Amino acid sequence: MRTRGRPKTNPLPRREQLRRAKQAQRARRRLAHVVDVQLTLPADVAAKLAAAKRASGFVEFLDAALERAVVRVADYPQLRDLAWNRADEFIPANEAFQIYERNWRLLEPDLFDDRERALLARLKTEFGNDEINA
Repeated sequence: MRTRGRPKTNPLPRREQLRRAKQAQRARRRLAHVVDVQLTLPADVAAKLAAAKRASGFVEFLDAALERAVVRVADYPQLRDLAWNRADEFIPANEAFQIYERNWRLLEPDLFDDRERALLARLKTEFGNDEINA
């Protein structure tokens, strides 16, 4: 007599198959350095984000936007020295500008490297009306 349903090709029960498949998926994502981020957003913004993530080049666009919004402290030597007591790896760009402005007397402008000089010029334009109040 024939049994009903699809033929059994895997000796493991379905629950164990699913568990192992999920483990393998998590391992692949770890190797690809992909993480899930949970955000709490207004419904209309969340809908826009859901639609935008399907567009090609979305990750690159988002990365560029985040580059403008936050600053990685360790990338800029003088900022790193000024923000030595901060535990955060990234700080908002306007906070970085405020740190530069508040502590300008402690800086040595001759020691700015090209990246930090470019950052400071961008921050001055965005937050300081093209000047530093020091």
